[in-house]
Amino acid sequence: MNLKKYLVRALHRLQKGPGYTYKELLVWYCDNTNTHGPKRIIKEGPKKKLIWFFLTLLFASLVFWQWGILINTYLSYNVTSSLSIGFKTMKFPAVTVCNANPFKYSEVKHLLKELDRLIEAALERILQPTPGNSSENVFPPLDLQLWNQIPLVLIDEHDKDNPVILDIFETNQTAVGNETTAGNETIAGNDTAGANATLEEKKYKLAVKLCSHQGSDNCTYRNFTSAAQAVTEWYILQSTSILSKVPLHERIRMGYQAEDMILACLYGAEPCNYKNFTQIYHPDHGNCYIFNWGMDEEALNSSNPGAEFGLKLILDISQQDYIPYLSSAAGARLMLHQQKSFPFLKDQGIYAMAGTETSIGVLVDELERMGYPYSDCTMNGSDVPVKNLYSQYNTSYSIQACLRSCFQIHMAEICGCGHYMFPLPEGVNYCNNEDNPGWAYCYSSLRSSIKQRQICIDSCKETCNDTQYKMTISMADWPSEASEDWIFHILSYERDMSTNVTLDRNGIIKLNIYFQEYNYRTISESAATTIVWLLSSLGGQFGFWMGGSVLCLIEFGEIIIDSLWITIINVIGWCKGLRQRRARARYPDVPPTVSELVEAHTNLGFQHEAGGALPGDEALPPEPGTPPPNYDSLRVQPLDVLSPDSDAD
Repeated sequence: MNLKKYLVRALHRLQKGPGYTYKELLVWYCDNTNTHGPKRIIKEGPKKKLIWFFLTLLFASLVFWQWGILINTYLSYNVTSSLSIGFKTMKFPAVTVCNANPFKYSEVKHLLKELDRLIEAALERILQPTPGNSSENVFPPLDLQLWNQIPLVLIDEHDKDNPVILDIFETNQTAVGNETTAGNETIAGNDTAGANATLEEKKYKLAVKLCSHQGSDNCTYRNFTSAAQAVTEWYILQSTSILSKVPLHERIRMGYQAEDMILACLYGAEPCNYKNFTQIYHPDHGNCYIFNWGMDEEALNSSNPGAEFGLKLILDISQQDYIPYLSSAAGARLMLHQQKSFPFLKDQGIYAMAGTETSIGVLVDELERMGYPYSDCTMNGSDVPVKNLYSQYNTSYSIQACLRSCFQIHMAEICGCGHYMFPLPEGVNYCNNEDNPGWAYCYSSLRSSIKQRQICIDSCKETCNDTQYKMTISMADWPSEASEDWIFHILSYERDMSTNVTLDRNGIIKLNIYFQEYNYRTISESAATTIVWLLSSLGGQFGFWMGGSVLCLIEFGEIIIDSLWITIINVIGWCKGLRQRRARARYPDVPPTVSELVEAHTNLGFQHEAGGALPGDEALPPEPGTPPPNYDSLRVQPLDVLSPDSDAD
């Protein structure tokens, strides 16, 4: 009932106000709106009416165009960066120090013995080629099975269209034909003298040959401009296969121990030693040691800026025990990072040179990014689709950890094994030449794949909050010639309890790490456009071009509602007319009018009073029990639906 009253009132309002047609509604809106322009359209003369109609339409179009630009700008979620400088007591960063050489050569020599003999023979054959210089003359014989898994080859590009490829040891050990074609390349065969003559006369490029499996024609060649680069890359691939089969506790034992590497430690005015460092195993650098990691204890604060209040270390890198073909750089690798974060020294670390005192002044930058929808960053990595394989170290999320985890997961899926340099997914083993003969080919293809790289970049996210340490590095020779005798005597005695000097300038490094100043910079993001900016901009454009306000928009909404009511009325009228047309089609005879029915009723009563019979009474006698017709039902009923008083309560 209440709904009926509401509809009736709405119809009365239309009848008294805007009217029942769209034209009446439009005229009523133009006459009553507070927006400038529409009133002039209905009140001015014909010429001015046309001008005002054009101006109103033009400015309304400009308003909607500007609104579209503003809304699109708001939905782009741009940000602005602000820089602020603060002063406070800051946490000292976590400091990771490693040796540039991952293992002591004396500990791993038995594992790399055959590998070293192969590379020495190969270098001798490359650098001093003679007809009698072959692998058959070496005793004991070389392990060419190890060589053939990932061989080094020489490429002669004198003929660009048909380069000649020569396996260094294949000329004396294999029984292939004189020439085998692989694509556009020609592989030389068994002519030893001819090969040696060619080595003397022509300049070759050294390359690493990688095949999907041993003996396969599906191979790729990694070319290098320098033989030194090729030898290092080949040695890393071969040693990776060998060391991946060594248990972790054995690899830790073969690395540099903290008590041997960290000779002296001082933080501020407090002494420290190797026990204040946390040991982790890093595949690139072996045993690494982290100071102030914050895993077991609270992070240390720095009381003051300056070198006297920082961390001072003296390290022994034992350069005489380096692996000759694996580590071509000598020194210590170090990195400053946040507490409870994994150190990725290969990407973010720096070298400290032996025989020097390296001073590192630190400045702190704090980055605060806005999250979704302003930027695609993550707070803790929980919304990243890539499983973090570095979570086994109980470290926080970082994009470097995500990218490496993504690569390792893809390698495990495609190659069937994991790379030695990254943590393993569950149920996957490290790659080696025996169990996975084509792992190096698969790894090289995957590493150079732009598609795979883009998948990982799209899957991983930056952290929303990050702390970066900017370093100012300076170096000086240490110790000086005047003081090196007594310093080396003291350090040797403290390390070995020996009166003999067991240390020298090639193995000693001194580090000073300190805050350069206590000012820290905070780079924070803020929204360039807010909802307040959007509303004020929309209102400003509407008011400037149309002289309108929010109330004018409400009026516009009102006319839309009235248009809907008129549309509903027209639809109802159309449906009623449709039913009437269908009824006329069903009953084609014209129904009697009310006057004809009254006259027939009067005549029928008169004839009955006179005792006469109506025409047709004999043919159509009334059926027994049939009640007389009720003509009162044909009386005209008043239409009170649209009555002005029908809405009275």
